[in-house]
Amino acid sequence: MEKVRTLFCKYDGRPHRQMDAVVLGHDVHGLWVGSLPGDKARRGDGQWVSVDHTRVRLFPRDQWWSALFNDHPHETEIYCDIATPATFADNTVTSVDLDLDIRRMRDGSVHVLDEHEFEAHQVKYNYPSHIVATARQTCAWVSTNITTAEPFASAYKPYLAKARALSAATA
Repeated sequence: MEKVRTLFCKYDGRPHRQMDAVVLGHDVHGLWVGSLPGDKARRGDGQWVSVDHTRVRLFPRDQWWSALFNDHPHETEIYCDIATPATFADNTVTSVDLDLDIRRMRDGSVHVLDEHEFEAHQVKYNYPSHIVATARQTCAWVSTNITTAEPFASAYKPYLAKARALSAATA
């Protein structure tokens, strides 16, 4: 299994979230990676935590978001981070988390999260105006399209099935 390190940083370069994930494939939407129950993820405070469910993440090329697709029974079906476009180098994918997040719940409801954090970090990190504008535009687009457009509608399902099969094979 090919692995890739996924790293989300804050705007000042501090690590925010990190883990090694299984490469599931590439398609027109970008790079798909998976994490399986028992995999370890590192939080910004340095603490390592265990992944408790199968999930896949999409790193789209040249887009200001990244999406996490959770397997059942997780209550959040899709969790989308508004972030700078991912950079790909030396088996590492890096992106800057810009605080805004969108959740699509299993019941189809959509919630925009962390708007206060986004406002506070604009001051703390001195986000340039084009970063603020692009983050807001992207958040509006994702929150409008997360229930109907690809890759949110169904493109993730084969990758989630592949991650599920890997999980079963390693159990």
